[in-house]
Amino acid sequence: MAVKRIVSNLYASDPQAAHAFYADLLGLELVMDHGWILTFAAKGQTALPQVSVASEGGNGTPVPVLSIEVDDVDAVYAQAREKGVAIVYDITDEPWGVRRFYLRDPFGNVINILSH
Repeated sequence: MAVKRIVSNLYASDPQAAHAFYADLLGLELVMDHGWILTFAAKGQTALPQVSVASEGGNGTPVPVLSIEVDDVDAVYAQAREKGVAIVYDITDEPWGVRRFYLRDPFGNVINILSH
């Protein structure tokens, strides 16, 4: 048996509201839409399935529900601020080698946006 993929399922009373955040801000492509569930993906990318289990988010921050690695964290940060997205933890160079910030998606979830 081999795990092929892990998909996060976030609750949203109105899944359609996710488009502006996950597609427009983060550039993910809508790959499935059944009305009650939308799935966004980074087309053409491959990564190992991962699950992180944590008692905190590092540097005393809350544990985010998702960590999304991007190629230019500063560009996403600037775009999030421009769009008025709530920044929960300001952009920081962490001692363990990532540059990251937390923001809140339209459904209240804390999302970690990072670059290695």
